[in-house]
Amino acid sequence: MGRGNQIFREARKALHDLHLLKILQSEIAHELSSTRFLNHEHNNGSSSDFAVEYDSPMSRDVVLRRKLESGEEVAISALPGRLRFGHEGAFPREILMKICVSKPGVSSLLQFDCGVSEDGHSGSPFKIYNAYYLQSSACLGPSVYRGPLFSTLDPRLQDALKEYLISRGVEESLTNFLLIHLHKNEQGQYLNWLQKVESSIAKRQPNQL
Repeated sequence: MGRGNQIFREARKALHDLHLLKILQSEIAHELSSTRFLNHEHNNGSSSDFAVEYDSPMSRDVVLRRKLESGEEVAISALPGRLRFGHEGAFPREILMKICVSKPGVSSLLQFDCGVSEDGHSGSPFKIYNAYYLQSSACLGPSVYRGPLFSTLDPRLQDALKEYLISRGVEESLTNFLLIHLHKNEQGQYLNWLQKVESSIAKRQPNQL
């Protein structure tokens, strides 16, 4: 009787694994045939004004840097944010950007926390959530006063700070590039994960395939 129960449990597990394997294969086929980015490829934008400093297929973020003729440096760290539930566009996540602007020979810098989301009417505009003045890149402790909430600033000052970033290259071509690049990178990582799980399960069921 014990032997019979063991055989039954093994058979049931094999059926469950086979069912999971079919679902994984269906999801892989769906991802491989996905055309979610095709309508946006012609607006892919460019990072040509910025040099890509860090971009790994194993990481979620990308780091860009640009040095202006004035000597100023603009560094951007960007990564996908949280899922936007109820959103039916090609890009289910907002892109989060941390932008730092520094001047040569000066230890202080300006830091902006921004977000980029898909907008079919006006490209991929960015929003500023926070603006900080830091005496140096080392002054990042929680006790450091970073300024008032950005939303409480005079609207004219908010607009001027956004124009300040735009004049330093944070414009639509760049934000379009970041949206496409980071979402495609995330899709590639998801597909790679699916294939690894499929391979692991398939190895355990050579007789059922």
